[in-house]
Amino acid sequence: MLRHTISKRGVRVLTGLGKYFRQADKNRNGFLSQAAFKEALKIFHLEIPEGDFESLWLILDDSKSGKVDYGEFTRAIFGEMNEYRKAFVRKVSFV
Repeated sequence: MLRHTISKRGVRVLTGLGKYFRQADKNRNGFLSQAAFKEALKIFHLEIPEGDFESLWLILDDSKSGKVDYGEFTRAIFGEMNEYRKAFVRKVSFV
């Protein structure tokens, strides 16, 4: 459900979430708590019913650490990058 909502809203929502995640990550460890993640969804008007949120959290926090990282979130929503995009990112990284 969240994947569908974000894909309809476009890349700007995902990049905005990424920026928010980096700002909310006060100790710069790359992880957000469940409460901070829920707040991020609320700010970007991506609120989902509590039961669905709990299911989403169980998927994203597969390590059961009580935290989720942005990389896990983007992979869960969009899947892995295709080879073309990976090659592009590698080229940009070396410039």
